[in-house]
Amino acid sequence: MFSIIDRYIIKKFLTTFFFMMGVIMILTTVFDLADKLNDFLQSGATWNEIFFDYYLNFILLYGNMFSAMIIFISVIWFTSKMAQDTEIIPIWNSGRNFGRYIRPFMISATLLMLLSLVVNHLLVPRANKVRLEFEEKYYWNSMEVSDYHAEYPGNQVVYFSSYSSSTGFANDFTVEQWDDKGNMLSLLHAKSAEENDGKWTMHDCFIHHYGDPKDRIVEKHKIDTSFQFVMSDMAKRSNAAEAMSYSELKEFIEKERKKGSKQVPTYETVLYERSSLPFSTYVLTIIGVAVASRKKRGGIGVNIALGLGIIFIYIFAMKVTSVAALNLGFPTYMAAWLPNILFGSVAYLLYRNVQR
Repeated sequence: MFSIIDRYIIKKFLTTFFFMMGVIMILTTVFDLADKLNDFLQSGATWNEIFFDYYLNFILLYGNMFSAMIIFISVIWFTSKMAQDTEIIPIWNSGRNFGRYIRPFMISATLLMLLSLVVNHLLVPRANKVRLEFEEKYYWNSMEVSDYHAEYPGNQVVYFSSYSSSTGFANDFTVEQWDDKGNMLSLLHAKSAEENDGKWTMHDCFIHHYGDPKDRIVEKHKIDTSFQFVMSDMAKRSNAAEAMSYSELKEFIEKERKKGSKQVPTYETVLYERSSLPFSTYVLTIIGVAVASRKKRGGIGVNIALGLGIIFIYIFAMKVTSVAALNLGFPTYMAAWLPNILFGSVAYLLYRNVQR
């Protein structure tokens, strides 16, 4: 059973969180709308598409992405207000230890964490699919890919130097065919190549067939052919993983790994952060309660400033681990969870200190 104090803290927690979430999302939407509205209208987007296809899903994505940090600021705010109004001292003087005092905070954090997990794994991928389709249609001018390299089934290795969706051409397009023993059978090189409905057209190309005594080179102005891959397999935006469900993303990562894609760490980071970010709610809640539960001479402003400093360090830690995973080979699951582990240690130390 919840006591009156438990219900009071839970109500304070949830109402402050949803109020701050609403204010922050309104401000974020207004700034984004001011930046992109002209592009949307010039591209022919309707108001219905702008608000329901784009901004409704925009709010769902970013609101959930930053929910743990908004929770932290909310805890700092209303807990500091309780401390300044001398509401916390009577609770502690009643004989409650810090573990019992923090229980309603953790109950509220659990509700919001579970909500975030559900939204992250079930709703956000579907919402992102609609949002990204809108952006592709009305906002992005073209997709650019450079220095592409991948291996495909059938012992085929594909290279091209650049591709632009505005022209539809891949430049310096090369396909190598190998046998199972690691011997090159043929090399097809084209100055440019384009794909339409699975059919490839090569321009200014030559084919080198390897094998003594059948080694020969064939030059042609144009070749029409087909492959097991299409351009949509190669030309994907880095945020394409955001629109995939858990199973789809796992399967996609495995395919990209077999192709030797350099984007695999990026996709794996997206996968692991879907769980790690919601769980950071617990860590940040404990830190927030520990920091804000004592009345300070500077008032609420001191706690808010301290809270913003902690958030800055947390975001910095996330960026450092992400860069290490993308560029230095740091394990992606550790990159996603290490900030929670480090700040979890800080939360434990603060928890023990407050108890004393």
